[in-house]
Amino acid sequence: MQQFSISPKELVASLVHNRGLILTMTKREVIGRYRGSVMGILWSFFNPLFMLAVYTFVFSIIFRARWDTGSDSKTEFALILFAGLIVFNVFAECANRGPNTILANVNYVKKVVFPLEILPWVTLGSVLFHAAISTLVWLIGYLVFFGIPHSTVLLFPIAIIPLLLFTMGVSWALASLGVYLRDVSQVVVIVTTVLMFLSPIFYPITAIPARIRPILLLNPLAPSIAQARDLLFFGRMPSLLIWFVSLVVASIIAWLGFAWFQKTRKGFADVL
Repeated sequence: MQQFSISPKELVASLVHNRGLILTMTKREVIGRYRGSVMGILWSFFNPLFMLAVYTFVFSIIFRARWDTGSDSKTEFALILFAGLIVFNVFAECANRGPNTILANVNYVKKVVFPLEILPWVTLGSVLFHAAISTLVWLIGYLVFFGIPHSTVLLFPIAIIPLLLFTMGVSWALASLGVYLRDVSQVVVIVTTVLMFLSPIFYPITAIPARIRPILLLNPLAPSIAQARDLLFFGRMPSLLIWFVSLVVASIIAWLGFAWFQKTRKGFADVL
């Protein structure tokens, strides 16, 4: 039986050696998502704007949520909220699609030479494409209402590297579990929904009661969301220590998820 390496070097080597295939499959997935629709890729602009409008109305008008900026501006609230949603949605969409990654590509399982481990990379690539469009919409909104964005926005891609590694680790683990346990996809939807409201997206971290703040800060998404908001809207440099610690932890999780995927992939063909 074929053996699959769980070495961290294999994780990187697979990405590098198959980068062309990953890019091609990502393009096909993005195009295929809108094939046949009248508006096509324009939906990638309207979907985040629509959800932004709904969340802003509910939380800033009905619940009267406010950020600790001393301003009642609805536009300011919307942009701060949008920044957090962009980051969270990268993880949530990858996690929700994770359990069905292999199930949706059964034809590749029978191909001995096909690198199944790249499928979560394809999902992440597709998600990042839409995140990039959402970020562009955010920048245009900031430019229109507040002027030229802070120079710190250039560090945004670097700030979310720990989030991307963490997301890949979770995606590999869920892709494998989804083959053996079909109920995993239902559980993941519930967990991501809970995480959305437990993450500092709709409220600042300072709004959390001090006695439970350390517990909620254990949320692995919280640092990336807070740092992205600081860089995009407030123009503040995030803590380098927190970013580095997050990077180390996320790298370990990415490798553990990859190792689990490699160890369990030998049984995929038998189950499917």
